[in-house]
Amino acid sequence: MTRPFNFRPSQPPAPRRPARTEDKGTAPPDFDLKAPMRLAKFLAMAGVASRRHSEELILNGQVTVNGEAILTPAFNVVPADSDIRLNGQQVTLPDQKIYLLLNKPSGYTCTAQDPHAERLIYELIPKQFGRLFTVGRLDRDSEGLILLTNDGDWAQRLSHPSRRIERCYYVECEGNFTTELRRRLLDGVWDNGELLKPLEVTQLRHFVGHAQLEFRLAEGKNREVRRLCQAVGLQVTLLKRTSFGNVSLGNLPVGKWRKLTEDEIRI
Repeated sequence: MTRPFNFRPSQPPAPRRPARTEDKGTAPPDFDLKAPMRLAKFLAMAGVASRRHSEELILNGQVTVNGEAILTPAFNVVPADSDIRLNGQQVTLPDQKIYLLLNKPSGYTCTAQDPHAERLIYELIPKQFGRLFTVGRLDRDSEGLILLTNDGDWAQRLSHPSRRIERCYYVECEGNFTTELRRRLLDGVWDNGELLKPLEVTQLRHFVGHAQLEFRLAEGKNREVRRLCQAVGLQVTLLKRTSFGNVSLGNLPVGKWRKLTEDEIRI
């Protein structure tokens, strides 16, 4: 069977819904603004970034407390009595926690500021939500599900490798996909000193020199699907994330967003 020159399915096959995992934590509970807390935790709760990224901002000297540069993430602050600033701009806690799902189009970059990017995903989100950041990223040429929030602790829980939260990707690629290639992928491949090993690789459809695949991963390593395919001689032509834990892209149109449900926040 020969694939038509302009072949592209109107919609990828629906992903299998992953098993639910229980998590005792959802949105952080209310806390005492007079009680000391770690500076990195405060920045995460304020929606600056995940706790890990907040620690990097502190170590880089970008955060001041009452006019003094702080270089240790373990520094304690009392939010009610502290003037906390990031790059000179005051950091305050948001009125409410925001959890969004965006169907990212190809060509958009997942950063808040990038002088070299033509289009940013934040152009697709209403300004009323304030400062948000992504839970992990998709590269500029990839499409599909991306989560945005101002809850740094929630983002940290989702991103931490120990959680092994499953992600699903629909992939179209050029090349001959074989049982041997699938075995090599499932055994894991080394790339730049890093082991890349998917949970599962399923062939959805196959044509001469072209395949539609589903990758299921347990971590969010940088460009992992593209690197896996390249390692076995497959060239990715379309990559779309379709699920993250118990959150599925569903029929959300490209470029549109929606709020997560209470059940989805408990991912």
